[in-house]
Amino acid sequence: MKVNRIALTGFRNYEWETIDFNGETNVIYGSNAQGKTNLIESVFMLAYGRSFRTRFDKELVNFQYSSTDILADLTSHGREQTVNIQIRPGNPKKILVNGVKKSANELSQTLNVVLFCPDDLNLIKEGAAVRRRLLDSAIGQIRPQYNEILTEYNRLFEHKTRILKDWHEKPSLLDTLDEFSEGMCRCSARLIRYRAAYTARLREASAPIHRDFSGDGEKLDLHYQTVSTVTNPFSSEKEIYYEICDHQEKHRRAEIESGQCLTGIHKDDLEIMINGNSARNFASQGQARTAALSIKLAEREILLSETGEYPILLLDDVLSELDRKRQEFILNRIGGGQTLITCCEDEGISGRTGGKVIYVEKGRVKSCT
Repeated sequence: MKVNRIALTGFRNYEWETIDFNGETNVIYGSNAQGKTNLIESVFMLAYGRSFRTRFDKELVNFQYSSTDILADLTSHGREQTVNIQIRPGNPKKILVNGVKKSANELSQTLNVVLFCPDDLNLIKEGAAVRRRLLDSAIGQIRPQYNEILTEYNRLFEHKTRILKDWHEKPSLLDTLDEFSEGMCRCSARLIRYRAAYTARLREASAPIHRDFSGDGEKLDLHYQTVSTVTNPFSSEKEIYYEICDHQEKHRRAEIESGQCLTGIHKDDLEIMINGNSARNFASQGQARTAALSIKLAEREILLSETGEYPILLLDDVLSELDRKRQEFILNRIGGGQTLITCCEDEGISGRTGGKVIYVEKGRVKSCT
């Protein structure tokens, strides 16, 4: 998979610009706040239909424009394709693939990307929400139906949360509480199976990468943690459903009294272990970064096995945060697919990768070699 050309109109600080990429490594450099990450963000949107930096599409529109357009020529699944994303604040976002209207969830059937940015270096040490987002993002690319179930779960969760918060003022709201709880249990049973299966694949793929990365000195292991009454996340959907219902019922009174949704897969976590110890509690900064890199590279390998093509690898200003050894490890593993790397200075990265160099200044491509 590769993006051959992308045209941006009114996107972030780009007024109008067309950028050509090669099919291998593309080094995008320039000073801070010139538009390097904005360019990475636009490519990310081709696969997800949303930004990784903001929840609000209106923030993507250039201050001088009333709308923004992203138009890209791609090569994926053995053929040339086009993706067009049109954002008009106040109107629904419009996504076209080869001229056919699509939903954001359907974009993963056309293009896949793996993003690694400075925030991902905190994957190990941060709270569970960060690791859940990793699972949700990765699974959603290979199983679009997962996104639909997750969206439904989040809708039910929001409704239930409002009921628990407002029932004191309107007690009749409690009449519908069990309906939303049951719906969450049904969605949870399906999502748990997806998350458990993907964690198993991620564990298998990341272990050898991390072993190579650490020079055979460390063992990386991953474990999926979910609702405590679920005895086996690989069991049937029906069995998991009843186990979650049991947990839900036991916490019903506590939820009503506290006004909070205390149980559910919105508290799931991905436990990361190094040499049998919790990486979050005991890993050094170097170990945590090595583990995070290994997991992201493993995500890339899983997408390759699913689609038969390497996803586009997006490295946003991450190399400057790594020592030379870790830089070399990543650069030696990015072959075989298209990679976009942003950095403040070229720093010889193009020479180490043989890549194309794109210099960005104030939302314009000033040079391309």
